[in-house]
Amino acid sequence: MKIEDLDDSSSDVNNDKRIVDYGFSRHVVTVDAKRVLVGAGARILFYPTLLYNVCRNKIQAEFRWWDEIDQFLLLGAVPFPKDVPRLKQLGVGGVITLNEPFETLVPSSLYKAHGIDHLVIPTRDYLFAPSFVDIDRAVNFIHTKATSCRTTYVHCKAGRGRSTTIVLCYLVEYKHMTPASALEYVRSRRPRVLLAPSQWKVIQEYTQWRLASTTTPSPSADAVLITKADLEGYSSPASPSQGKELALVPRVVKASPMMARLSCLFASLKVSSSCTPINMKLTEAPAC
Repeated sequence: MKIEDLDDSSSDVNNDKRIVDYGFSRHVVTVDAKRVLVGAGARILFYPTLLYNVCRNKIQAEFRWWDEIDQFLLLGAVPFPKDVPRLKQLGVGGVITLNEPFETLVPSSLYKAHGIDHLVIPTRDYLFAPSFVDIDRAVNFIHTKATSCRTTYVHCKAGRGRSTTIVLCYLVEYKHMTPASALEYVRSRRPRVLLAPSQWKVIQEYTQWRLASTTTPSPSADAVLITKADLEGYSSPASPSQGKELALVPRVVKASPMMARLSCLFASLKVSSSCTPINMKLTEAPAC
């Protein structure tokens, strides 16, 4: 009689895979449900909150629609069509819109008619932030306009969260600020800015991402460069049996301090190619 043991390893792997797939799917469904709920709430609250902001802007002088953050950078709320000529007078040459289509009140054609470039990065309100790719596009857009002495207006609905995320990343990238100092500075210019935890996390991650992409390893301080001029006169022997061949090493990494002194002595030594022993006293050479 032959008894076979059943191998359950493959079934366990398949079960584990189904569990992982189920867990991932459940996470995706949860995130999608969150986006749907937030999106629905944003649609419902858009016009009431917009009316609230307009009323505060009319009543309170310090509740400005936009604020100057830098010489060529404005941060503010969603503009109306009547604001476009005013923005043009302020020297605005580019507008970055972080609103979704239902929040956008000015079409790109109107900006174009006034000679203003329009970059649209639709981003859901309240709990979401742009991707690294979109942030990089917006940051470079601002920098390009600034180098040509043209102002960029960055806005979302109220000029508090999504647009502030872009502005902070610009200050980190091109003004060499830390995220914390950039946020403190922007709050001094526009006190009502308010970031969601996810937006603040994206800013910090973007900072680390940019640092990692721009950091290059520095050459070793102990490296010693040996050139052909240093080895002049040290030719190989006439026949291989009379000695070992001297190889040229262009760079020695992590050399000891003694090697640094020897590199200075190489230039002073002139050895003939004959095999006769050389009796000479090395004179002390000045240190490098």
